[in-house]
Amino acid sequence: MRALLLEGGLTYRTDVPEPLLGAGEALIRLNLAGICATDLQLLNGYVGFSGVPGHEFVGVVAAVNEDKHRHWLGRRVVGSINIGCNHCETCMNQGPEHCLRRTVLGIRGKNGVFADYFSLPVDNLHVIPDDVSDREAVFTEPLAAALRVVEQLRSRPFGAVAVLGPGRLGLLIAKVLSLAGYQVTVLGRSEAALVLPRQWQLATALVAEVPDNGHDCVVDATGTPSGFAQALRILRPLGTLILKSTFSAQETIDLSKIVVAEIHVLGSRCGSFADALAVLRQKTVAVEELIDGCHALQDGLLAFEQASRRGVRKILLQPD
Repeated sequence: MRALLLEGGLTYRTDVPEPLLGAGEALIRLNLAGICATDLQLLNGYVGFSGVPGHEFVGVVAAVNEDKHRHWLGRRVVGSINIGCNHCETCMNQGPEHCLRRTVLGIRGKNGVFADYFSLPVDNLHVIPDDVSDREAVFTEPLAAALRVVEQLRSRPFGAVAVLGPGRLGLLIAKVLSLAGYQVTVLGRSEAALVLPRQWQLATALVAEVPDNGHDCVVDATGTPSGFAQALRILRPLGTLILKSTFSAQETIDLSKIVVAEIHVLGSRCGSFADALAVLRQKTVAVEELIDGCHALQDGLLAFEQASRRGVRKILLQPD
């Protein structure tokens, strides 16, 4: 089958074997996939992944290996990306997201979705409602990740939140926080980067003009060490930093303010797909406005090059 393969560098291949199904898995035919910041970081050596990358997808179930799952055949689906061992205490009590033996679709020990076909456990799948298009549904995973921030802040008394990084994920985070009642300011490096946030009726500011020590809560969605440093700069002592960035960095990062100012650091990762699909059905987040291009799988190298350009938001891949 055709696939993008990461082995030292990224290549387009036509000779990659179709995945063999494990117990409880489904074979899924790709309809549409999205390139995210984590995919770009994998090319820079993040977590040392090799194989087929990609984890944001819309697909159709083409095969299952157990009769009890035949009702999934032909269903249009998205799927959560963490696959736990299903035996440890973490899996039993909290779910697979923090299982120490987990694999992660297209990121850790599990081939991903930038291919004609890929596999996932049926338990990870969610049927896409008929009134949600493929171009909307491909945002389920990043929208779920954005909603995770809302969930984590529910018990915290912040009325105002700054979101640093008006890119693919940062805009989704800012919008769902705004819908949840927070006063949100989107911070970017250029006026051009702030055009779409303003169209979404979000307050904006240039991060370089934001004074030091002025915010109680900052979400870093930049995916860069420099963004992390800016987030620390603008936080008040005893403030809360929510890290939504994963990056492979070679440069030194100064963490002294976390200690001296007693900054609370909160990591944030995956969220509920069911909640994300519900938001997509409500049409309250104009996700399709984030799409800056769509390429055939065979043009995947060009798609990655475009996705890596500054100011480009969501680039999609499709089989043909």
